[in-house]
Amino acid sequence: MMKTFAKYKTHLTAALIVTAICFTSCEKFLDTDRQGAYTEEDYPYPENSSAYDLHVFGVYNDLRAYSVHTDAFINATSIRSDDADKGSTAEDGGADVIGMDNFPVLTTSGRANALWTGFYGMITKANNAIDEIEKAEPAQPNEHLKQQALAEVRFLRGYSYFMLVRLFGNIPLIDRRFDDPAQQSNVKQSSPDAIYSFLEEDLTFAAANLPLSWDSKFAGRVTSGAANGILAKVYLTQKKWSAALGAANQVIGSGQYDLSTSYSKIFGEDGENSKESVFEVQATASPSIPQNNGTQYASIQGVRGENDWNLGWGWNVPSDMLEAAYEVGDPRKERTILYASTASDKSYSIHNELMPIYPGGVPNPRYNHKILSNPSLRRSINRGSWWMNIRILRYADVILMAAEAANELGQTEEARTALNSIRERARREALAGTLPDIASNNQTELRTHIRHERRIELAMEHDRFFDLVRWGIAEKTMHDAGKKNFKAGRDELLPIPQTQIDLSKGVLIQNNNY
Repeated sequence: MMKTFAKYKTHLTAALIVTAICFTSCEKFLDTDRQGAYTEEDYPYPENSSAYDLHVFGVYNDLRAYSVHTDAFINATSIRSDDADKGSTAEDGGADVIGMDNFPVLTTSGRANALWTGFYGMITKANNAIDEIEKAEPAQPNEHLKQQALAEVRFLRGYSYFMLVRLFGNIPLIDRRFDDPAQQSNVKQSSPDAIYSFLEEDLTFAAANLPLSWDSKFAGRVTSGAANGILAKVYLTQKKWSAALGAANQVIGSGQYDLSTSYSKIFGEDGENSKESVFEVQATASPSIPQNNGTQYASIQGVRGENDWNLGWGWNVPSDMLEAAYEVGDPRKERTILYASTASDKSYSIHNELMPIYPGGVPNPRYNHKILSNPSLRRSINRGSWWMNIRILRYADVILMAAEAANELGQTEEARTALNSIRERARREALAGTLPDIASNNQTELRTHIRHERRIELAMEHDRFFDLVRWGIAEKTMHDAGKKNFKAGRDELLPIPQTQIDLSKGVLIQNNNY
């Protein structure tokens, strides 16, 4: 379980950036410190690697960037939803975060701008890496390795565009390396249809050229399963039901994943890169390097108390609406929601800890239990938990996507079977009679059940807001959750950052109703 000291983690964390790939065009878009440095000692070339990895790893590194999968990501994908609230004190984070929680998001939002610069920064590095790989004379002249390297980079570029198009809608399509980085600020926006077409090509190429799996020393490198899994979500978002089902079934039929990992184990250190993991951002830490090779993802959501419970900012707390959504006895509730313990109610954490109620902290009765780290590591490294991986795509998500697509195609028996497989895994840790199989084959009823199961199974995992938008029920759901300022036709998307409009000298056009 002491994965923080496992040598393989250095391959995608500590040894990712080299001078050769710190292209000058990155500087305009990236505002976070570059972490790690490549050395021959850290990363000798094994037989199944290649010289292309110098370029590939530079793009991977941005997955851990503060502006990609940390503060702004948590705000835009979770705090904006009905399943989470900002937490902490009322004024903490100021108007920037309050707008994310209660709407509308400010056009001057630093977090919206961070997402724009973070994901476009990764796209810039991907374009540069593609250019370098295509023209490189490698030490190991092997066309297969070259195509594989391009597939990794194109996956990361496709994933970045998928995030951006869902966050902002009409966005610039930057598909090549610019000699003058400033030119990127003057690229006009493309329609979502054009963006989806482009990123589908990237992900389809990745799916065809990535391996099914990697040697364990390369845990976290993307696979054909990851590409097909994200493709399934891309198609589902566009209501391309047949394509979504086909892509999801590619993952299911690959034999690489299963539901054998218990729900209680998935989110801890010993559940990282399990048979449940399809796409997971790698992070690591040690007593000597407690932060630079990790992410602040868990710290931002950590309990805001004192002493042993001074774990973070106290943001992104499970909402009243999420708490009320669970079926009686569903064990996923306790694994998702960390409760403060009182004299009359001993609420133990997954690590058998009792979190005291508001111990010198803030009045949040609930926290995100899925990001709670092992206390032995907190004691030996620090309480910030920078070593916690970030789950982007789990196998259960793929199965539920298959269930949804099958149901929309009228294949209700297939949909019900997939849905019940998720419930069966969940009830293994519950009392008998809990979470019975769904018996109905009625398409409308199954649709409701599948949507409920997605909410519960994937709670606090950054899908809920996007699901509400693509289902067309965001405004009603937000209003029911007390977020009355949410306005359809505006708040499904973030505003185009005013900073970027200014840099473009008016080339970029603001989204509707901002």
